This record gives sequence, structure tokens and C-alpha cells, in this order.
Amino acid sequence: MSARREATRQRLFEATLELVSESGFEHVTVDRIAEHAGLAKGTVYYNFGGKTELFTAFMEWGVDRFAAMLREGAAGPPREALSGVIRAELLFIRDREGLARLLLSEAWRSNQAWEATALRIRRQAIDVLTGLLDTLVEAGELRSDLDTGVAGSALFGMALTAALEWRTLTPDRPLEEVHAALMRLVDAVLAAERPA
Repeated sequence: MSARREATRQRLFEATLELVSESGFEHVTVDRIAEHAGLAKGTVYYNFGGKTELFTAFMEWGVDRFAAMLREGAAGPPREALSGVIRAELLFIRDREGLARLLLSEAWRSNQAWEATALRIRRQAIDVLTGLLDTLVEAGELRSDLDTGVAGSALFGMALTAALEWRTLTPDRPLEEVHAALMRLVDAVLAAERPA
């Protein structure tokens, strides 16, 4: 894809984010998205085919950015990588709060064309945590019967819920305090799952 086309898609995604965050998907038209992006309506159709296809591509774009940030946080030994992923999740929600809220509210809504986004979140984002837990199981640091899929989803959800509450109720609280509290919980959970 050319740099120009990618820049156009980026403008459309940012316009979609702003408008859908304000009004909801059902109340946003292709005309409004194009106008908000400063582009012709035909540009949307040329690049995506229509509103549903644009929103599907937007959701995929958002999940890809979220997952990339989590993968970047997953550097180092598994325990450090878990800490890095939890921190990356907090950072993403802090820095891209509108996108994070939209991804999470729309991805699990039923009867939508982008239901596959929930599976994409599982495969690209949650599986970062699951993979780290698998590594700990293989190294004998966690019980061999641990359901790492459920555990990875639980860790992802724990950090997500804490992050959304933080941003909504106590946005002035430092990220490092929230991260430290979450890591104490992660450490407690992992300690409980060590082989006897």
C-alpha cells in the first residue's frame, strides 16, 4: 500500500474514531466521516466499499495497534514480560483511551459485521499473555494443568478493568501506582499456581 493511501486511511480511521465515539456507529454516515476527514465521500467507497467495511477495517487497525504495543511490552524473561505487557495495556488505555473504549465496547457487541474483531483481540492481544504463561508452564514455574487461555484472558481483563476505572474515576493517579497494584495481584496469582 502506498504511503499516500495509508495516510488517507489513517485520516478516515481518526475521523471514524472521533465521530463514532461521540455518536455511536449507527448514527454516523459515510458523508460525515468523509467531511470530518476533509475528504470526498467517494474516497471512503474507493478505499473500503462502504461504512461497514470501513468500520471493520478500523476495528482491525485498532486491534493491530493495541496488540503491537502489548508485544513490544513482552520483552525479557517471562515475569518481566508479564509486567511489561500489563504496563503496555495501561499505557494504551491512557494514551488511546477513546480507541480502547470503542474497541472493547464494539468488539463484543452481538449481531455486528465486525464480530471477528473479538477473535482478533483474542489471537493478537490476549494471546501475548497466554504465550507468556505457556512459557512459564513449560519451564515448570507454573502448574502443568493451568488453563493458560483462561488465565491469559483473566489477566488481560483484570488490567483492562483496572485501567478503565483508573481513567474514569482517578485519572490523576500515577500510572506506576496502578501498575504496581496490578503486579502485586499478578504475583499472588502466579504464586498460587506454582507446582507443589
